[in-house]
Amino acid sequence: MFECHIAGVFMKSITSSLAILGILLVAPSFAADKHDKNHQDAFVNGAPDESEIAKKVRHELVMLPYYNVFDDLAFQLDGSTVTLLGAVVRPSLKDDAGRVVKKVAGVEQVVNNIEVLPVSPNDDGIRRAEYRAIYGDPALSTRYGFRALPSIHIIVKNGNVTLEGVVANQGDKNLIGIRANGVPNVFAVTNNLLVETEGK
Repeated sequence: MFECHIAGVFMKSITSSLAILGILLVAPSFAADKHDKNHQDAFVNGAPDESEIAKKVRHELVMLPYYNVFDDLAFQLDGSTVTLLGAVVRPSLKDDAGRVVKKVAGVEQVVNNIEVLPVSPNDDGIRRAEYRAIYGDPALSTRYGFRALPSIHIIVKNGNVTLEGVVANQGDKNLIGIRANGVPNVFAVTNNLLVETEGK
């Protein structure tokens, strides 16, 4: 009987190890999920040669009072036209983003393509669980949690999770992917996190 118990524990241990290994092997494939180079996340630093208009647009977006880790604000700049992209929980944040960008010197037109995420108690529960899973990890919270606007954003739509932002290294990206995949009731996780060297 005792030997059967030990064998069962051993098999569970092997199964758990294989599951984690599987996630680790799949996670690096997310590196192929690149943003369009014109999709500039507001909370990710721009290139050193970024235009003054782009710097001002980025600054205005990250200063919005209700912008948080469950929103993704991004933009494309084509001359004096700014196209706003991403997804937000509050409709008012979409409106506020369009309003502040219109006031930026040099901007003549704003196309507001920000998506307002559907109201869903299930998605709200997933947001809280994902936040705890990622920012509750002591190593991750130390590196990414203690900022005015943390660099890992968790976008939830109809049970699907998309991770946006930037991390220091591939190991952190993989670990965050594992944490996000471990949350119950999530249909799929898309890891769009950029490693700092990739984002430049």
